[in-house]
Amino acid sequence: MSASLLRRGLELLEAPGPGRAPPGLQQGRDGPGAAAGARRRRAADPLRNKATVKGRVVKSAIEEYHKKKPVDHLRTNLQYMLKGRVVANKAITEQVLAQNRGRKSKDQPPKKAAKKKPEGTVFTEEDFRKFEREYFGRP
Repeated sequence: MSASLLRRGLELLEAPGPGRAPPGLQQGRDGPGAAAGARRRRAADPLRNKATVKGRVVKSAIEEYHKKKPVDHLRTNLQYMLKGRVVANKAITEQVLAQNRGRKSKDQPPKKAAKKKPEGTVFTEEDFRKFEREYFGRP
């Protein structure tokens, strides 16, 4: 930023009325020695890091670590999932699943086996005794 632009900006910011310029900005400093003086001031600045590219800010490694550290979203996700207890209708969910299913056999759900009823006998104990008497001839 040039000195003239800096002066104009300060004139806009200063209070109305007669005022003095700050001690760092003196009139008539734009002569041939102004650049050398600015260079000397910059060289004397101990906080300035000379190893950086112009306009680059030195970043703290700790701050970068904290920025890139993975964040655990488990608690917020659980609260979100447990907050809404709206359960969709079972018929609607089945319809949506059927629409999204492919035509291949691997995409089809397994067939549900029919429940087998326990096999009971149609004959009673009396029928067995009657058969025994007729077949074997026993009383």
